[in-house]
Amino acid sequence: MKKKKASSGFNRRNFMKSTGLAAGGLMMSPLTLSGAYIDGSDIIKVGLVGCGGRGTGAAVQALSVKENTRLVAMCDAFRDNLDECYSKLTDPEFRDWSGEEPVNVKDRVDVTEETKFDGFEGYKQVIDLCDVVILTTPPAFRPMHFEYAINAGKHVFMEKPVATDAIGIRKVLEVAELAKKKKLNVVVGLQRHYQKMYREWVEMLQNGVIGDIVTSHVYWNSDGVWVRPREKKQTEMEYQMRNWYYFNWLCGDHITEQHIHNLDVSNWVKNAYPVKASGMGGRQVRNGKDHGQIFDHHFVEFEYADGSKMFSQCRHIKGCTPRVSEAFQGTSGSAPEPGVILTKSGYRVMKYNDKKDPNPYQVEHDELFKAVAKGDYKFADAENGAKSTMTSLLGRAATYSGKVVSWDDAINSNISLMPKVYAWDADPPVMPDKHGNYPIPIPGTSIVI
Repeated sequence: MKKKKASSGFNRRNFMKSTGLAAGGLMMSPLTLSGAYIDGSDIIKVGLVGCGGRGTGAAVQALSVKENTRLVAMCDAFRDNLDECYSKLTDPEFRDWSGEEPVNVKDRVDVTEETKFDGFEGYKQVIDLCDVVILTTPPAFRPMHFEYAINAGKHVFMEKPVATDAIGIRKVLEVAELAKKKKLNVVVGLQRHYQKMYREWVEMLQNGVIGDIVTSHVYWNSDGVWVRPREKKQTEMEYQMRNWYYFNWLCGDHITEQHIHNLDVSNWVKNAYPVKASGMGGRQVRNGKDHGQIFDHHFVEFEYADGSKMFSQCRHIKGCTPRVSEAFQGTSGSAPEPGVILTKSGYRVMKYNDKKDPNPYQVEHDELFKAVAKGDYKFADAENGAKSTMTSLLGRAATYSGKVVSWDDAINSNISLMPKVYAWDADPPVMPDKHGNYPIPIPGTSIVI
C-alpha cells in the first residue's frame, strides 16, 4: 500500500535522498511504511468529492470510524451544495438520513475556505490533499475521478454505479488493475456486501444449500425520486446537472442508479455475470419535460453462461406495489427473500433475525479505514462494481433497443454519452427540442451499442 503523504508537496524521491536511505542501499518499497505516517501522526486525511445527500452521509460515516480521520478538503460542482454539506457536518445536532440520533462529527472537520473547491476541476485539488477520497458525485464523473485518485496513490471509497456507458466501464476496469498493483484499497458502495445478513445468506447459497441456482428474481419497484424544476437563467448544463437523475449521461437511468444493488446480489450469489439480456420498458407515467429521457419501468431477462436466468424488475411509478428485494430458486430449495432459505419441502434452513445487525453503510467505512490504518490491502471492489454496473447497462441496452443484446457487444460499445467539454456554458450531450422535450429511446429504432 502506498504510504501517506505529510503534505501535498511530499516527494518520495526527495525524501529518500534527504535521509540518505537511497544512497545507503536501503531501498524502501511502497509497503515499507504501511500503517505509519510520515509526519508521525495517526491522522487519516479524508477528501470529499460530491457534496449531495449521499456525499454528506458518506462523510459522516468516514468521520464516525474508530480511526483518527479528519475531513480536510471538499468539492462539488455547485458551491451551494458544498456549503450546505459543510453546514450539516459542522452541526452537532445534525441527523443523517436514518434520523435516529444526532451525528456529531464537527471536531473531525478540518476544512478551511482554502480547501473548499467548486466547479468541474475541484476534484483534483481535493484528491491531492487527502489520503482517502470519497467519490459521491453523479456517476458520470466516476471514471475520471477514480483514475485521478489511483494515479495519485489514494485509497478510494466510491459510490455505485461507477459509470454510465461502456467506455467508462472499460476505464474503471483498467484503473482497477492499477489499484491492485499499487495495493490501494477500493470500496464501492454496494453496501449489501458489508451487511451481516447478506453475507451469511449469500455464503449459504454459494455453498449449495439449495443446490444449483436456476433462477434469480430481483426487484427495485418504488415511487421514484425527486424532480428539480428548471430555474430562470440556468444554462442547459446547469439544469441537467441539478436534475441529474433524469439524464442518461449523468445517471444511467434508474436501472443503473438504483437497481444495480439487486442485480449485483444475483451476480454475487452466482459468482458470475450475465452473457446476454432481452427485455422491455418505457415511459408510461413519468413522461413530462422535467423527466428528461429515462424510462419509468424496465423488465429484463438476463441469462448466465450456465443457462440460468435472472428476472429483473425496476419501476418508478406511484401507487403501485413497492418491492426492493432479491429471491432465488434452486434445484433443491429456495431463498424467497433476503435472510430466508427453505428446502423443497418447506423446511426453514435459515431465518435471519439479528436485530443488532450493524448499519452496512457504516461497516463499509469501518472496514476500509481499519485496513488503511493498519497498512493492510484488503479491498478491491472496483472490478465487481464495474461489472455489476455493466450488468445494468446491458439491461438498459436491451430495454432501449427491444433486442437481445450480448455482454460482449454491450461492453465493447464505443458509443460515448459524455460531453465533449465540461463547462457551464457548454452544451450537454443531449439537448431539448424547440418544445423542451428530450429525445427518448424507442425500442426497435434506437441504436444503443
